[in-house]
Amino acid sequence: MIGLDIYVSSGEGKPKETEFRTTVYKRELEQIYNLKLKSARSFFTEVNKRFPTLPFSLRAFEDQTAAKVGQRECFEHGMILPYYVLADKAGEYVAQFHTTIAVQPRSTAILSGNLPLDVSRFESEHSIKDEGLKTLLASGLWKDEKAKKK
Repeated sequence: MIGLDIYVSSGEGKPKETEFRTTVYKRELEQIYNLKLKSARSFFTEVNKRFPTLPFSLRAFEDQTAAKVGQRECFEHGMILPYYVLADKAGEYVAQFHTTIAVQPRSTAILSGNLPLDVSRFESEHSIKDEGLKTLLASGLWKDEKAKKK
């Protein structure tokens, strides 16, 4: 599975982290650590039960005060990663598009974020110059297995 994040800015295109506190996190699957605080252990247990691989907000927890305390130790030891609040210059907007893609032997499946993204509305300073790669990307990489069976 691949998590793909696309950031779009109405300004220069170089978003930076702001001083605003983030409340949305995701679990880091490869990180292992024995948590010391009881609130951190209970917080991490609930994260593993309810949000094993998907992003979550601290508002989703029943006891938000205990969640904030537990989240702190988990964050300090890299057990969870924040989705930072990003901003460009004043008056400019930053948007983030996230999708989860499963690359399978015979097809590619979009698991989340399957809304169409109109890239013609955006300008990029980067482009693909290789013609072979352009034709490969224009081909049906995102084949739908249901349509194939019909």
